[in-house]
Amino acid sequence: MKHTYTVTGMTCNGCKASVEKHLNALPNIINTSVNLEKGEATIEMSQHVSTEILKEALPEKFSISEKQIENVFASSQVEEQKNDLQQLKPLFIIFGYITVASILMHYKTWDWSNFMLDFMGLFYIVFSFFKILDLKGFPESFKMYDPLAKAIPFYGKIYPFLELALGIMFLMRIETPIALIVTILILGITTIGVTKTLLDKKAIQCACLGTALKLPMTKATFIENTIMIIMAIIMLIKTYI
Repeated sequence: MKHTYTVTGMTCNGCKASVEKHLNALPNIINTSVNLEKGEATIEMSQHVSTEILKEALPEKFSISEKQIENVFASSQVEEQKNDLQQLKPLFIIFGYITVASILMHYKTWDWSNFMLDFMGLFYIVFSFFKILDLKGFPESFKMYDPLAKAIPFYGKIYPFLELALGIMFLMRIETPIALIVTILILGITTIGVTKTLLDKKAIQCACLGTALKLPMTKATFIENTIMIIMAIIMLIKTYI
């Protein structure tokens, strides 16, 4: 077995030779190779020798300790998370604009019901705009995770216009109960597909803002749909109770 250690106190080739000599003299040490520039010692052992024994074998001017190995996998995961957040920046900005706009529309005479209806209306109008920018590419991207679009390709083609119609219905207060029920149905189906994609850990593009913006499928997509579904359920309950 081989282990790499950090050695301090070495200043010349004489120090290097001294460390190798003292460590090679220990029982169960097959060979010691010291890299003076890196300040490292690679020790081949027949049986494990503790760091304390290695320290005792060396002259006082030298110090030896186990080399700390960076967790490359953890670092790469953190980097991937940062990249995902950076890619999702447009989604967060748009969501923020929609929220602020909905608040400004009602801040003088605040009403939660009207706020939620206008939020959903603006949400659909804005998101449908980005989908309509690429009517050819959107259906292909959408059916990667939406079960209904995968089963019925035509659904993916009309979906941007369905969102546009729902947006107008919410903002104009046209047949609001129907718009709420349709919202729960279509976003519920999409959320099932999003959940499955996240659980399977598939790396695919989210089509929530069409294909113009290359957004990764993340928990943000799930949260975005869930917020809309919860709002629709609340408004539907308030309508009939």
